[in-house]
Amino acid sequence: CLGFPVSIFFIVINEFCERFSYYGMKAVLTLYFTRFLHWDDNFATAIYHTFVALCYLTPILGAIIADSWLGKFKTILYLSIVYAIGQTVLSVGSISDLTDRNQDGSPDNVAVNIALSMIGLILIALGTGGIKPCVSAFGGDQFEDDQEKQRSTFFSLFYLSINAGSLLSTLITPTLRASQCGIHTKQECYPLAFGVPAILMAVALVVFVIGSKMYKKVKPQGNVILEVSKCVGFAIKNRFRHRSKEFPKREHWLDWASEKYDKRLIAQTKMVLRVLFLYIPLPMFWAVFDQQGSRWTLQATAMNGDFGFQIQPDQMQIVNPILIVVMVPVVDSVIYPLIKKCKLNFTPLKKMTVGMFLGSMAFVAAALVQVQIDKTSPVFPAAGQSQIKLINLGAVPATVQFQPQLQTVDVAPNEATGYLTFETSKLQSLHITSGNVNETKPLGLRQGGRHTLPFKWSPTAINGNLTHDNITSKPTSGKSLVRFINNFPYTVNVTMDDTNFGPLDPLSVSNYSDVPKPDMIYIISISAPQMPYCGVVSKRFGYGGAYTISIDDCAGNELKIKYFEDMAPNTVHMAWQIPQYFLLTCAEVLFSVTGLEFSYSQAPSNMKAVLQAGWLLTVAVGNIIVIIVAGVSTIKQQWAEYVLFAALLLVVCIIFAIMASFYTYIDPNEIEAQFSKEEKEEDKKDQDGNEKGAEADSRM
Repeated sequence: CLGFPVSIFFIVINEFCERFSYYGMKAVLTLYFTRFLHWDDNFATAIYHTFVALCYLTPILGAIIADSWLGKFKTILYLSIVYAIGQTVLSVGSISDLTDRNQDGSPDNVAVNIALSMIGLILIALGTGGIKPCVSAFGGDQFEDDQEKQRSTFFSLFYLSINAGSLLSTLITPTLRASQCGIHTKQECYPLAFGVPAILMAVALVVFVIGSKMYKKVKPQGNVILEVSKCVGFAIKNRFRHRSKEFPKREHWLDWASEKYDKRLIAQTKMVLRVLFLYIPLPMFWAVFDQQGSRWTLQATAMNGDFGFQIQPDQMQIVNPILIVVMVPVVDSVIYPLIKKCKLNFTPLKKMTVGMFLGSMAFVAAALVQVQIDKTSPVFPAAGQSQIKLINLGAVPATVQFQPQLQTVDVAPNEATGYLTFETSKLQSLHITSGNVNETKPLGLRQGGRHTLPFKWSPTAINGNLTHDNITSKPTSGKSLVRFINNFPYTVNVTMDDTNFGPLDPLSVSNYSDVPKPDMIYIISISAPQMPYCGVVSKRFGYGGAYTISIDDCAGNELKIKYFEDMAPNTVHMAWQIPQYFLLTCAEVLFSVTGLEFSYSQAPSNMKAVLQAGWLLTVAVGNIIVIIVAGVSTIKQQWAEYVLFAALLLVVCIIFAIMASFYTYIDPNEIEAQFSKEEKEEDKKDQDGNEKGAEADSRM
């Protein structure tokens, strides 16, 4: 078909579906940890990067299995089955109704959900990592030696399918997550967000199997990674055995493997190790790069995603693949030629160094954005402190003195103070003066807690009801929170669309509840025996805020309400993340694309698998660095952690630049040609020797 083996179309479709499955699941994973499993940010970040690290450790296992035992086809087939099972288990584990016996919308035994989720992620890591080194190579196997042009086109299509799967899934699955589903209660739909990738993985498996009779299946021919490892291991062991001074030194420590391995393999291993030595600083770049799906996604949850349409926090990750598609051709066809015209020697290692520097600057940009977010974040009481908010629901101004003689505030009718902070042990009571009525109210505030005191003047008394607020942070769901105060003289039942806030006694305050879709409007209504129905349309609450709504009056079935902002909604726009994504994408183009090209240009073609394994290993180690920092760091300010990573990468960038300055570029083809020439000469000598020996024998 168009000069291509028909089998490669099945492989390309398989890759698109698999990448959709992987990136779609990965896009919503961090928010699943924080919002569904209710893990804190650090633990969620650590588990996320543990999963990513596993995904980049298992390719080595997959390559060894494929090349030494099962072959590429069976390895892809069997591990794809494992992969699909993992996606299914993860999807099932995200069903809140699985153990929700009391039907309150939360799992009664979250350990079951956690166990299923972890099993699913382990299987996914084994599957996606195991097939990673096999699929592209298996596609390359489908072509004959004289089909270089078609093979090159295939790899372009293959790369396009990866980006297409990544783009679409990062756009779609966060939207599915944000939708509402559930048997007993409606909440974020993680089963659907994970279920669609599971279906796509099943489709990938089916498509791959359908094409099985058309594939060209190359038998396992041994794994070069194992050969190189054995060669290195033997050289080290042999050198240790001959460490005595009586044994003469050899030019290179790998030459100690010459007793068992041929000169060509030793020379090839030397070339590979020269490149792998340069890989040592690289994990720090990946420690920064892979935080797009963890720390940067969490950062986006505290930002405003209103672009005229609502962008979900986990959808911001789509900026990277979009920029990659745009920037790779621009850099290759415009930027690099301009640099060349300026006669600047922009070598691959220099490109990688600049890429690391830009990665560092991306985290500086992230830190600056975080500083702006922190300015809008509410201040909660520290240890030994309490906060209290006063709401005057009466028609008469009031003066409140916190005793003993701590602070005095004036509160206008139908107005509220902000949250006032006091040392819990010092604040004993407050004295309210409103009109001609004075009243002292004792306070019993909880340490570290927020409290609200709605009060109302009457001719004979000042009535109030101290409430402990059930909130200790910005809404982790990214949604807004809302609660109600009953300002009627009798009990009313309050609802907001399908959410029932229950019967509220006079001046009582409901608990906070999530606003299901903060960018929508809702019908707020009350009912009571004295008043069958009264309602009003709410405002749009936005994301990340918290509001107290007082139910004040009903006139002609229209409810009169008053909004009090307890916590400001997210005001820093998500668009401010675009510069950091732009810098990081520039860094990726310079670092990642160039790094692989450089690696392959500096080692023999049969050693590409070793370099790919080493490259993937740097990604895994980079994620392990994030795990360590998230686990042991005592940094409380997120902007400071961003600065820490930026500084670490900058230091590593300098180290890498120094290492690169000592590197001498080689042409592996010339070295290979020299070995081939020497081998031919040796073969000729052996042949001549054999002929002379035969001639001598004939004369005898």
